Amino acid sequence: MKLIVNGTEHEVDVAEDMPLLWVLRDELGLMGTKYGCGVAQCGACTVHLDGLAVRACQYPVGDVDGEITTIEGLGTPETLHAVQAAWIAHQVAQCGYCQSGQVMQAASLLAANPEPSDADIDRALSGNLCRCGTYPRIRAAVHTAAKNLRGT
Repeated sequence: MKLIVNGTEHEVDVAEDMPLLWVLRDELGLMGTKYGCGVAQCGACTVHLDGLAVRACQYPVGDVDGEITTIEGLGTPETLHAVQAAWIAHQVAQCGYCQSGQVMQAASLLAANPEPSDADIDRALSGNLCRCGTYPRIRAAVHTAAKNLRGT
């Protein structure tokens, strides 16, 4: 089956019920998307499917109908996505394990809602768990990213 991941077309020979997470990590070598709980409850495996956040650990690759973006495709080291830049500016990451999923969820939120309230941020990211408790910095980073994306 063919997949478009981070703008590149890939041909993979896998079972259609294989979770997208394993295709990304094991078949394509994209290790930025993390395995957390395995039951779509922690958000560590969040990627975008046509810009919408989905949990790759429970998403069968055979159901993919659109372009996939992983943390590796969100920005580049030379040109970070606004969310990635805000994460660095606010020093959000502690252990870092959940961060790729948090960043992908935040980017999806900002694509749909360019001026989120605290409640919007809390609601959108409530399915992304951070065992280090960096939630106040995550919220601040999302506000900074939103402001930078709006150019205000």
